[in-house]
Amino acid sequence: MKKLYLLIFLLLINVASWAQETHYFTLNEAVQYALENNYTVRNASLDIKAAEEQKWEATSYGLPQIDGTVDYQNWIKQAVTFLPAEIIGGPPGEYEEVIFGTKQNMNATFTLNQVLFDGSYIVGLQSAKTFLTISNLAKEKTDQSIREAVINAYGTVLVSEETIEILKKNKAVLESNLRETKALFENGFAEEQDFQQQQITLSNINNELNRSNRLLFISKQMFNLTLGIPIAEDVILTENLEGLALKSTDISIVSTQFDLENHIDYKIADNKVESDALLVKYEKTKGMPSLNAFINYSTFANNDNFVFFENNGNWFDSSLFGVSLKVPIFSSLGRSSRTQQAKINLQQSEIDLNETSEQLKLQVSTAKNKYQFALDQFQTLSENLALAESIADKEQVKFFEGLSTSINLANVQNQLFRSQQDYIQSILEIIQTKVELENALNQF
Repeated sequence: MKKLYLLIFLLLINVASWAQETHYFTLNEAVQYALENNYTVRNASLDIKAAEEQKWEATSYGLPQIDGTVDYQNWIKQAVTFLPAEIIGGPPGEYEEVIFGTKQNMNATFTLNQVLFDGSYIVGLQSAKTFLTISNLAKEKTDQSIREAVINAYGTVLVSEETIEILKKNKAVLESNLRETKALFENGFAEEQDFQQQQITLSNINNELNRSNRLLFISKQMFNLTLGIPIAEDVILTENLEGLALKSTDISIVSTQFDLENHIDYKIADNKVESDALLVKYEKTKGMPSLNAFINYSTFANNDNFVFFENNGNWFDSSLFGVSLKVPIFSSLGRSSRTQQAKINLQQSEIDLNETSEQLKLQVSTAKNKYQFALDQFQTLSENLALAESIADKEQVKFFEGLSTSINLANVQNQLFRSQQDYIQSILEIIQTKVELENALNQF
């Protein structure tokens, strides 16, 4: 029986391990995974497919259209018509009740319609192509945003992991100090407040470690969500924070020339101008004549009984061809008003394009300065961390030699902890400002 329980237990463990997949990602692998599986990216891809279908819908309007109708009528009670009786030899002045037609009728008609000329159709085809371009640009913009989000989320997870490692090391040092301080206190070589001060510092580190573990849990879930992975699944990042910072350190990017017209935001704004220009043309075409042609074929049968599909059923055919010309003559200036509105929208889009141009130039300038400052700040904080570590080591020696107080040691240790956090955040700042600059330069 024990062997059976053990077998069931092992089986449950295996099932649990199969149910939860572990994902391993370098930064590039994470970006590529997100560009295929992120929820927003997948919707943007579907938007492109919908735009392609909409383009074909607009195209099909000018292609032959065939419709078929079948009508069946069964007079439950046929209408009575009064005819002068003298028509059938009756006395003048009197009327005879007659019923025309048969009790049941069936008619089948097939009609082919074809647009011969319609100015709005031509503009509609151009608009459909423009709409498809808009969808593709939106997808490109989405990819750019997701790439930035993945890099930031990846860096945030690494920062959380690095913070936890540093806190664990600090905790180990503080626990060692606390044990030594307790021994000194018990032997009369230290005051009680020295021991209590060490307890406070260690308690603060424990709280910070607990908070950091919770932040790591949340940041991993946010990372999963960004990639399009269920948040309950385990992810392991195979790069470290300093290695990622080294990859993000590229001072040459600051001198990169900005290609304004190739920037995705500029292309989106420019496409809006093109779209509004087509809308002006579309409103103008509403004042042009349209020409359509049609041809139909009908077959008709009638009988007092439902025998339309039997051999003795008689069907009568007919066919018709026609051309329809529609000429707009007067709309009480309604068409003119719509055209003027479209022109105003076009002017606004052109203004927006100019504003976008200037905003993008400012964005590049700002991003370059932020990235340069992040690199400078990283260098400064790296030096400060080295100094803080040296000061903390010396102060610890002085404290245990009785040359310093527990307050001084706590202040120096807190200074070291702040320097460590500032240093880690400066690495994240390099990563974030680098991808921000790449997006501003449209490099991705």
